[in-house]
Amino acid sequence: MMKKNLYFGIALSLAVAASSCSMDFEPTGAYSDKTFWYSAKNAESGLTGCFLPLRNGSMFGGMSIALEECATPNAYNYANTLNWNDIAKGSHTADGTVIAGRWKDAYTGIGRCNMLLANIDQSKELSSEEISQMKAQARFLRALYYSVLTTYYYSAPLITDAPDISQVNQPRAERATLIQFILDELDAVSKILPRSYTSADLGRPTAGAALALRARVLLFEASELCNPDHNEEAWRAAADAAYAVMETGVYSLYQSGYAELFTEAAEHSSESIFNVEFVSNPTGLGHSIDIVMRQYNSSAPLKNFVDSYWMKDGKPREESAYGNSEGYADLDPRFAQTIVYPGSVWMGETVKTDNTNVRFTNKQTGFIYRKYTVYTEQAPSDEEFGLKEVCSPINIMLLRYADVLLMYAEAKNELGEMTEEIWNRTVKAIRQRAGFTSSAALAYPGNNREEIRRQIRYERRIEFAGEGTYYNDLRRWREAETAMSNLNIYTFDGTLIGTRNFNKERDYWWPVPSAEIEIAPSLRPNNPGW
Repeated sequence: MMKKNLYFGIALSLAVAASSCSMDFEPTGAYSDKTFWYSAKNAESGLTGCFLPLRNGSMFGGMSIALEECATPNAYNYANTLNWNDIAKGSHTADGTVIAGRWKDAYTGIGRCNMLLANIDQSKELSSEEISQMKAQARFLRALYYSVLTTYYYSAPLITDAPDISQVNQPRAERATLIQFILDELDAVSKILPRSYTSADLGRPTAGAALALRARVLLFEASELCNPDHNEEAWRAAADAAYAVMETGVYSLYQSGYAELFTEAAEHSSESIFNVEFVSNPTGLGHSIDIVMRQYNSSAPLKNFVDSYWMKDGKPREESAYGNSEGYADLDPRFAQTIVYPGSVWMGETVKTDNTNVRFTNKQTGFIYRKYTVYTEQAPSDEEFGLKEVCSPINIMLLRYADVLLMYAEAKNELGEMTEEIWNRTVKAIRQRAGFTSSAALAYPGNNREEIRRQIRYERRIEFAGEGTYYNDLRRWREAETAMSNLNIYTFDGTLIGTRNFNKERDYWWPVPSAEIEIAPSLRPNNPGW
């Protein structure tokens, strides 16, 4: 399923997947839920419908990963897009756009997967092996959608049957039941899905994707938010799951440069485990990061975040021999590969602070994220700068190998089992790829769990900056209540632009959306504080 072919038959898949009622007749010249699945072409369209909610703005489409950074000390959204600023300020409600939209999108995907799983055996053109593979892909996607629900909303109804409007008023399942369902499904499909695909099918989930998502779910469950008693068994399960991905032999860190990893040149590289696939205009199936970053600066890195970068010797500024460096010199090599900053060159212009750059604006904070944009230091062509790139073609990686390595390192450290060998395979390897050369930055810190924890948490913040992971990291570490409480946020020159807050009794979990509770009162009670 190469990305150019991924959304084949979208209109048909949307029409069928949106159906939630059984049809009791088979009209001549029209499909029913009984006849639609007969052909291989239609079945593929139905599977395409299972993927499509991933691209929605409340999920992973639009510029959603960058917007999620705005609920952390990393970035600022001046327009309160999808109510992310409300979440950052702790003033969000159960009617918030992303809160309502993400729940809806997840269940749209789940419903489509359930529809396929209930009907695809009716196919008259697919082989049993083809049906098995398509079912496994749908089960992976359903597990992914359920992992979104458990990550943000704590628990949700567990629905595995095809959509039936008479069963809409279902209560939320016990969280442990949901988590076990997700883990069991991912374990099962990891034994069915292939290790890799030929070029025509790139973009479909693999066995490694199932294992990596399983590791992410287990790491979240092992962390402080869900495992306050530090149950060793939970950390062991997370470590084993991450290690299983590492031992597949399929994945490795992309070695042609950290900055290049987020470009079309690196799509489906050895580091990419599972993507949301995009293509550019005129298809309309791209995302909006290019135009948003250059024209609106809607997810603008904060000075708070820029100041968090360590120096090129792998030490915080206050501990580093380079601590007196002026401006943006001598920082972690990933800084200049992630952030467009005053004095740097982007799109053929030196970045100014008076909003007089011709091709872009950095007026919100003085900084811009450069990840997942088509732009570099070079002046863009007319085509790159034109309407074509309003719809950016670059795939968004939901799972990548560097994340798996840091999952493994974190779990082994929490178990007290970090070794120099593990450090070298995980943290050191990631820093080397980033461009660190200093022995101080690469050296194993020794048997010091707290120091290693500090370094791993730093690595996660910096390595995945702009990728929408830090919000959930702060939550699962239970650090959000300190990192986001009474937090003043600043532009490049120290101008105060706002204050953020986090209610530790309420904000670790999103509320079930009000509209959903109105439709299904059995969803009550809502999460604490809501």
